[in-house]
Amino acid sequence: MCELLAMSANVPTDIVFSFTGLAQRGGVTGPHVDGWGITFYEGKGSRTFKDAHPSSESHIAELIQSYPIKSEVVVSHIRQANRGSVSVENTHPFTRELWGRYWTYAHNGQLSDYQQKFSVSRFQPVGDTDSELAFCWLLEKVVEKFGEQEPADITLVYQFIAKLADEIRALGVFNMILTDGAHLMSYCSNNLCYITRKAPFGKAKLIDTDVVIDFNKETTPDDIVTVIATRPLTKDEEWHILGAGDWKLFRKGVLILDEKT
Repeated sequence: MCELLAMSANVPTDIVFSFTGLAQRGGVTGPHVDGWGITFYEGKGSRTFKDAHPSSESHIAELIQSYPIKSEVVVSHIRQANRGSVSVENTHPFTRELWGRYWTYAHNGQLSDYQQKFSVSRFQPVGDTDSELAFCWLLEKVVEKFGEQEPADITLVYQFIAKLADEIRALGVFNMILTDGAHLMSYCSNNLCYITRKAPFGKAKLIDTDVVIDFNKETTPDDIVTVIATRPLTKDEEWHILGAGDWKLFRKGVLILDEKT
């Protein structure tokens, strides 16, 4: 299956350290060789890089690891294809506009018997994956529920999305990352974890490659950075493991909604 990586921070922060670990799983320490992608938010705008080649061999991935793009919200994905061809259009993350915002989504897992359930009209998939179709269906249902104007309390939207995610999970494995560029949601089916780093900062070593970072030298005492991943990326830190049906909502690195089954 695929692997997910995401970040929510209270200041623009680069994700070079975590992405370096994830990229190794795309062909070196893991079998996820069918493409990769990453989206960085800058205010209401975003930039996305995708490649249908393995992340461990991609020159674009090398750029991401060497050029520290700073962002408050990042979503990344490495793919092991099970639905849809190996192509750029089937590479996550996927992005759509809703309520004047770019919503970005990535999925780890495989669904069955989903075509009839995921009826869509306004939001159409470009590729042929179960993942992208599920994303379009989620947004379709959100518009049906809340209309064409963003509600005053956006947490109500994410609570509704969590209920939709429960429905999707009944069709198979559905680990999901979703963001509107300000909030970051993680929904767990079977494999998802997170860590929140804040003062006092220390050192961390990647599991997948021999890289160590001293966060104390890279941060200020006020920084708060939460990283979400399919599996822990570092050896010497305590990651919080999510259970089936658990979901979290973060804003600026802080956990603001914590729902467990």
